[in-house]
Amino acid sequence: MKKTVIKILCNLFPNQIVNFAYNQLTNPQIKKLRENELEILNQAEKEILKFKNFDVQLYKWQGGTNSILLIHGWEGQAGNFSDIIQELIKENYTIFAFDAPSHGFSSKGRTSLFDFTELVGILIERFKVKHLISHSFGGVATTYALFNNQNLTIEKYVLLTTPDMFSERIDDVSQRVGITEKVKNKLIKRLEKEIPFKIQDLNVSNFVKVIKVEKSLIIHDKNDKIIPIQRSKNVANNWKNCEFMEVEGTGHMKILRTNFVIKKILFFLK
Repeated sequence: MKKTVIKILCNLFPNQIVNFAYNQLTNPQIKKLRENELEILNQAEKEILKFKNFDVQLYKWQGGTNSILLIHGWEGQAGNFSDIIQELIKENYTIFAFDAPSHGFSSKGRTSLFDFTELVGILIERFKVKHLISHSFGGVATTYALFNNQNLTIEKYVLLTTPDMFSERIDDVSQRVGITEKVKNKLIKRLEKEIPFKIQDLNVSNFVKVIKVEKSLIIHDKNDKIIPIQRSKNVANNWKNCEFMEVEGTGHMKILRTNFVIKKILFFLK
């Protein structure tokens, strides 16, 4: 639907448009993996984890004693990390990854940030990892999981781009769809009925002040068209012992398979 039509419908049928926007936020659209991404997944040991109403696909590449968990972004999947996984295998890491509910090869259904977050906390505890790599929205899920589970301590954490305020995600969807400010506020009220706090309090830059991470690295392309670099910078400015690296020419997804970025990740982990 064109934005102009949506704006007209916002005035005529606001509740129906709220439902439409809510579905946009809770039903991820997943892209097909490339051949080499599928090849890497096929090399993994696979397991299904029962989580709420979902069958969550888990992956493991057995290596040495150093272990790491990879957390993909919203509308992403474990296969997005294929180039990074190849290099971590060479470095003899034991690597864990997963497809979040309604993502990748996990079962489908309506899901949310809070399902994603709860699962990340469970998996960090399950795999006993001390190293993490997240991409995009995975940074929100992971920092929120660590915020909610103060017993978890991470030695090194790499974030390949990260949003900051969850309200910005709602703003992005609202702008893309074309909904009005009035309908956006109705959407926020609906979301807040499902959570024990206000949307405006769900900010990565607040979580990182108290989570237990010894060292972190944020890498972000200055021309990222999905998440503006200033959002990552704001997180880094609020995070003690955080290194920030600005890059160029990788975009939002290509950053996951850019050689100099992967080399920087490996150097940081060592």
